[in-house]
Amino acid sequence: MIDKTVQDAAAAVAGIRDGSTVMIGGFGRAGQPVELIDALIAQGADDLTIVANNAGNGDTGLAALLAERRVRKIMCSFPRQHDSWVFDGLYRADEIELEIVPQGNLAERIRAAGAGIGAFFSPTGVGTDLAEGKEERVIEGRRYVLEYPIAADVALISACAADRWGNLVYRETARNFGPVMASAAAITVVQVDEVVPLGSIDPETVVTPGLFVDRVVAVGRRPWLGDDGFIGGVDIEGRPIERAAEDGEVLR
Repeated sequence: MIDKTVQDAAAAVAGIRDGSTVMIGGFGRAGQPVELIDALIAQGADDLTIVANNAGNGDTGLAALLAERRVRKIMCSFPRQHDSWVFDGLYRADEIELEIVPQGNLAERIRAAGAGIGAFFSPTGVGTDLAEGKEERVIEGRRYVLEYPIAADVALISACAADRWGNLVYRETARNFGPVMASAAAITVVQVDEVVPLGSIDPETVVTPGLFVDRVVAVGRRPWLGDDGFIGGVDIEGRPIERAAEDGEVLR
């Protein structure tokens, strides 16, 4: 009987070694596997290379992992925003390495690793510092640079629901990097709101097949991913969500 569910988040992240490359899903906090990150902090793995879209927000999730100084290097497309003070402080103190990858290239380099593609040419970054040292080619009159796949030892991602085989469904934008990261890591660990019985997920709605998933842990419903809830690090007026919440306003 195939059963990829594990008892708790600690069991889900067991065995992650020092020096691992870890992909972490999310677009800001949307889709970020906060409970798995907290478990990774408790687990103690150090000297990590993190691949993520951005470098953490506020003091929770990825930002908390950085604050523990467990991360040697981060590869991301959007390292700094108004509430990325943890990364900002580490970077200014020269305590973390940064590799900026344009967002489209980041997604495609991860996807390439999952698809077994050796490399690809992209027009993004041509003529900038990001293309320095990279092979360049002109194709039909347009300049491209050669980009290589990004693979990982472990992917920590979040989905809405799973069955015990690891078939995943996501909720709206919380999907973001989850599917490509699941295919590009040696071990894929997923936190979900709930594990549902086999057969209750419409096969047409499965985004990530269980083939790409190794461990599933249910963490319970996360209200901030629901309707009328959180959509990012700021509300639609650009204010930190915590401030808007203190004002008693409905966040959208």
